[in-house]
Amino acid sequence: MNKFSVDLTNCDKEPIHVPGKVQSHGFLIAIDKANFNITYISENAINFIGEFAKNLLEKPIAILSNFIEQNEQKFDMEDLLKLGIVKKSFDGVSPYPVEIKGKPFYLIISASVNDWLFEFEPVTLQYDIQSLIGRSASVMLQGKNVFALLKAAAAEVKKLINYDRIMIYKFLDDGHGEVVAEEKEENLEPFFGLHYPASDIPKQARDLYKLNLTRLIADVNTEDSQIITYKQNEPLDLTNGGLRAVSPIHIQYLKNMGIYSSFSISLIAHGELWGLIACHNYSPKFIDYKAREGSKLIGEILSSALEYRQGEEDSETLKQFKDTATLLTDYLNRDKYLIDALAGHDRTLLNVTKGTGAAIIFEGNLKTLGVVPDDKDIWELAEWIKTNSDESIYYTHRLSEIFHPAKKYKEIASGILSCSISKDPDEVMIWFKPEQIATVNWAGNPDKPATASENGMLNMSPRKSFETWSQVVSNTSEKWLSEEITSVLRIREVIITYINKKANEIRLLNEKLQAAYEELDTFSYTISHDLRTPLTSIKTYAELILKNKSIDESGRKMLDRILIGADKMNFLIKEILNLARVGRLEINFETVNMQSLLNEISTEVWAAFKADNAELILGQMPELKGDKTMIVQVFTNLISNAVKYSVMVEKPKIEVTAYIDGGETIYAIKDNGMGIDNRYYDRVFELFKRMDNVKDIEGTGVGLAIVKRVVERHNGRVWFESKLNVGSTFYVAFKNR
Repeated sequence: MNKFSVDLTNCDKEPIHVPGKVQSHGFLIAIDKANFNITYISENAINFIGEFAKNLLEKPIAILSNFIEQNEQKFDMEDLLKLGIVKKSFDGVSPYPVEIKGKPFYLIISASVNDWLFEFEPVTLQYDIQSLIGRSASVMLQGKNVFALLKAAAAEVKKLINYDRIMIYKFLDDGHGEVVAEEKEENLEPFFGLHYPASDIPKQARDLYKLNLTRLIADVNTEDSQIITYKQNEPLDLTNGGLRAVSPIHIQYLKNMGIYSSFSISLIAHGELWGLIACHNYSPKFIDYKAREGSKLIGEILSSALEYRQGEEDSETLKQFKDTATLLTDYLNRDKYLIDALAGHDRTLLNVTKGTGAAIIFEGNLKTLGVVPDDKDIWELAEWIKTNSDESIYYTHRLSEIFHPAKKYKEIASGILSCSISKDPDEVMIWFKPEQIATVNWAGNPDKPATASENGMLNMSPRKSFETWSQVVSNTSEKWLSEEITSVLRIREVIITYINKKANEIRLLNEKLQAAYEELDTFSYTISHDLRTPLTSIKTYAELILKNKSIDESGRKMLDRILIGADKMNFLIKEILNLARVGRLEINFETVNMQSLLNEISTEVWAAFKADNAELILGQMPELKGDKTMIVQVFTNLISNAVKYSVMVEKPKIEVTAYIDGGETIYAIKDNGMGIDNRYYDRVFELFKRMDNVKDIEGTGVGLAIVKRVVERHNGRVWFESKLNVGSTFYVAFKNR
C-alpha cells in the first residue's frame, strides 16, 4: 500500500468548537432559544444533581428550580435568562451563585447558535481576588519597557494561580511562537527563548483564543463527559463555552510534555492575537471561575499596556524618521541639486530607515551611502526590481533566495527596500540590510512527525520529543519595520514634491516665455501691418526705376542692393509671423470662508450618501486663499471618499481638522474606513485608477486626480497616510499668500 506524505494542515481542519463533550469538573445544560426547553445535557450531570438528570431533555427550563437553590431567591432560571437577554449581555449575570445538594456552584450563561449554554462549576476560591488583582496590576505596570512588562506579568500571574510554570508566548509573523518571558519553579528546565511551530497551535485554535480570553484544562487524565441530546446530527456549538472539551491531539501533546493541567490567557493587541500567557502545572489543578476572570483582567490590562509600551518604543523610532524627513525637506528647499540635498549633510537618505546602506539613482546617476554592493551590482539589482515589480515600493528580508545573483553580496545586502521616486522606473532609491545569521532554538523538531498506522497510512500525531533542536537561519536580514516603510513613503512624497516644485518652476519660466512669445506674436502682426505695405512700395518703385535706361551702372548697383535688402526683410517678417503661442487661463484667487464652505459640502455629501449614522467632527477651519470653485471640488471629493469608503464600518467617523505650519495651511480629512493597501499607494492619484478592494463601491477613479491637479495648480501639496482596515487621512496644504 502506498504511503502518502503528511499534510501539515490536517490539524487546522479539526472541528474543535463542536467536540460533543465537556470537561468533567463541571456540567452543562443547553436551553433552546426558541421555546426555553432543555435540548442538550452532559452525561456527568447525574454526578452532580442525581438520577433526576436523566429525564431533563425536552423539559422546560423551570424544572431546573427543582434541584438548584439560590442564596438569595431573586430569580427563577427563566427570569435569570430573560434578564441577560434583555440586557444583551450576561456579564452582569455570570457567575450566578447557586447551591446544588448543599454545595456552592457558579452558573455561567453564554450563547450558542440556537441555544443558551448553562455551565455549572464548583466554587473553590476562598480569598479576596479583587485586592490581589489590583496589587498585581500595579506591580506589573511598573515595567518601563516591553520586556520588563512581560517579565512582571508572568511573575504576577504565577502568584495569582500558583501554577508551576508561567510563560509569555508571542506569535510571530508566520504563526509560530516564541517564549519571551517566563516564571517557573526552580527544579524545572527553562523554556525561555524556545520557539514552537505554528502547528502546535493551529489556526482554528488561535481564532478561538480571540473569542475566549481564558482556557482551562484542569486534568488531562480525566475522561471528558459526552453531551447527549434528542437532536440527531446537530452537534452543539461550544465556541463560547468554558467547559468545552479539548482536542485529543492537544491532550496527547500535553501528556507528551508531562503536563497535567494547563491554563491560558489571551493577549490581544490592536484587535489581533498577540500571544498567550501559557500556564503549565505538573499535577491536576482546577482554577475557580473568579480566579480565571481575575486572570483574564490581568491579561486585558497587559494587552493594553503592551499596545502603549510598544507604541512608545515605536514612537521614538517614528520621531527619528520624521526628524530626518523634516531635515531632508529643508535641505531640498535650500540646495540646488537633489543628490546634494539627500547625501551631502550630516543627516542623509541613509537615516530614513535602519538600513546600513542606501543608494539613489536619479537622472542616470548613482549615489551610494554606507555599506552597499558594487555599483555594477546595484545597477543590475535596479533593473531586476524594475522588471519584477510594478509597484512603487518593494521590500524583502531574503533577497538572495529570490534574486540569486545577490548571493555574492548577501553579507551586506540580504534585505532591500526599494522605492521609485518618479514615473520613470529607472529613478529609484534602495536601502540595504546585512545578513543576520541566527540560531533558532526549537522545542523539538519543528517538522511535525508522522507515525505509521496499522494500515500503513501516515497519520498526524503530536511530537513526543521536546529536546532543544537548533536551526541556523542564514541568507536573511532583519525584517523591515512598518515604521521604516512609512518613513520611506514619507521621504518619497517629499522628493516628489521637490521634483514637482522644480518642474513647476520650469513651468513658470515656460509661461513667461509663452507670454514673451505672445508679445512677439503681437509685434509680428504689427510688423505685418506697418512694415509690409511700405516695403512693398519700396521694392515696386525700385523695380520701376531700374527700367529707366538713363540709370548708369553705379545707380543700378544701388537699386539692386535695395531690392536684395527688401527681399531679405520680407523673409524675416515671414519667419516672425510663424512664432505664435497659446495662452492659459489664470486662477481667480480670493479669500474662502472654510467654515461656511465645509458646512455646505458636508450637508450635501451626507444627503447624497444617506449617511445618517456617520459622525462628522469639524475642528478649527482657517480661511484659504484660492479659487473658491476649485477648492469646493477638492473638499467635496475628499469628504465624499471618506464617507463612501467608511460605509461598511459600524460607526463611521469623519474628522476634518486644520492647522497652520509655517507658510502653509494644512487640512486633514480622516476616516475610520477600509484604508488603502500599501501596494497601491503610487496609484491613488492617477486618473481612472482604483483599488481591487473597492470594485463594489461606486466610483470612477477621477476624484483624487482632480484633487491633485487643483492643489498643484495652487502650488500646494497633497498626500495621505493609510492602514488597511483601519482608515485613511488625506492632507492638503495651501500656501498662505
